[in-house]
Amino acid sequence: MPVIAVAVRPLLIAITCDRREGAAAPALSPTVARVRPARAQVFLNEVLVARVREAGGIPVLLPPGDGESVDAILSVVSGVVITGGAMDIHPRHYGQDIVARLDRVEEARTALELPLARACAERGVPLLGICGGMQALAVALGGTLVQDIRTQVPGALDHEQPTDPATPGHLIEAVGRWAALVGPAVNSTHHQAVAQPGPLEVFARAPDGVIEAVALPGHPFCLGVQWHPELLDGRLFAALVSSCG
Repeated sequence: MPVIAVAVRPLLIAITCDRREGAAAPALSPTVARVRPARAQVFLNEVLVARVREAGGIPVLLPPGDGESVDAILSVVSGVVITGGAMDIHPRHYGQDIVARLDRVEEARTALELPLARACAERGVPLLGICGGMQALAVALGGTLVQDIRTQVPGALDHEQPTDPATPGHLIEAVGRWAALVGPAVNSTHHQAVAQPGPLEVFARAPDGVIEAVALPGHPFCLGVQWHPELLDGRLFAALVSSCG
């Protein structure tokens, strides 16, 4: 009997990138003159790429941009990672004014990540939201954020740990279907958090009650975690890629 080859779709995993205003390149030496103006840069921490590769996915890096590209993106990728970064979502995106600390706002990222998260939720595309990516997922689905934990959550832990985030910063308590993929201790590098999760189900919290992980009921894999799992282990990335098969 002849062997029939079956084409297997590669598991392309889109990872959203951050951007920054560039820094001028340093001089080669005091005697070498060259003009290298500062220019904006798109970047991503390499460990995120490594985790997707370790899990069997092929990373596809998404630069910040507008949401008009979402259909094209989801026509070719099998899953999505919305990453975190040193930025906040402007409160107007969840119907609020600025009432507390607001760090760097990168509207080009938000313009891509909110419609991307919404489309993944609606279409059943596997999605992992990391730190600010979990916040983007909540806002995209109608939730709201705590604008500043330190000033708005009485008795809160320090969620901006002073130690290397490759080590845990505090404990969490997780319950339900996804609990085995997380905890019991996580790193913590955020000053905002999910306040009202909208349709998302909370499945992990910090000891002070701050929401640490959410999932969308009825979706094969639509999770958000408030920490940076890529610095701890690869369980969530393995689960994401497995859900894409």
